[in-house]
Amino acid sequence: MTRFVDVPTMSQLVQQIGVARFIGELADTIAQDFVRWESFDKSARVANHSEIGVIELMPVSDTARYAFKYVNGHPQNTQRGLFTVMAFGVLADVETGYPVLLSELTVATALRTCATSLMAARALARPDSRRMALIGNGAQSEFQALAFHHHLGIEEIAVYDIDPQATEKLIRNLADVPNLKIIRAGSTAEAVRGADIVTTVTADKAYATILTPEMIEPGMHINGVGGDCPGKTELHADVLRAGKVFVEYEPQSRVEGEIQQMPADFPVTDLWRVLAGQLAGRDSAEQVTIFDSVGFALEDYSALRYVNEQASRLGLGERIDLVPWSEDEDNDPKDLFRYTRSAKARKGLRRIA
Repeated sequence: MTRFVDVPTMSQLVQQIGVARFIGELADTIAQDFVRWESFDKSARVANHSEIGVIELMPVSDTARYAFKYVNGHPQNTQRGLFTVMAFGVLADVETGYPVLLSELTVATALRTCATSLMAARALARPDSRRMALIGNGAQSEFQALAFHHHLGIEEIAVYDIDPQATEKLIRNLADVPNLKIIRAGSTAEAVRGADIVTTVTADKAYATILTPEMIEPGMHINGVGGDCPGKTELHADVLRAGKVFVEYEPQSRVEGEIQQMPADFPVTDLWRVLAGQLAGRDSAEQVTIFDSVGFALEDYSALRYVNEQASRLGLGERIDLVPWSEDEDNDPKDLFRYTRSAKARKGLRRIA
């Protein structure tokens, strides 16, 4: 049978593990899978775009497990009381094709996104980083803040959003986090000034320039999260030229990431090669590093793998008949027609046989 993890179950899972521990363990899980990069059958996500949003399917597999995620991105949803991003996913057994897990991935995607940012920053940011700027204070912002505070030593975060209510929400949600200072900035430039790490996580589907060259300081690590589909950017092109750019899956990043605005031969570095020790990350303390994060299917594979392991360990999640499973040893796996009859009728037919 298939394990089913809905939103209330995911909430229970996160609470039992703890948000900070969940993020840290998930970052480790994603890093383990990135090091196995060449073991996976990979492709860019399949996207259906409209003028107001996008719906995507994100598949990936190795020899043991296949995973996919359904996810949307509709920035105007908040005006209708709906979330901008919603997702669910499946983890299946490659040998049989049977789904072992059907899970909500809206909450889990928020956690895997900040866990991926953390994984990249561990490899690319200066080890002495203590101050972060967080531009865009929507649904992803608290997760980013907690990831960098608990696991990277960030003590002070300057926050800014064009929507003051989003900033108030962020400050309210993080008010009880020990040893974390939140500073309300009046502009992006003010928030970024003096930051060791700059995270941009805005939602509008537009060619935006949230960060401009004059805001960039030597040694900064830029965690560009919001530019994640065609026609959607956050960084001025000269910001990219000023630093060393790292990507998840280059064929997808060329279409969806910040580097969509650059020539096809613009140099980038595969993050997985840095994690595997094949290539260097940051070359000096003064170098600007840029993680052009768009979100890749392997991260969702890791999230589904982690959720399945933890839900099994804690006994969480309902067991459902998502697909036909053998009810007993007398069932004929070539007889699908029996599922057009009631369970009582099927039992009667077995007795006659």
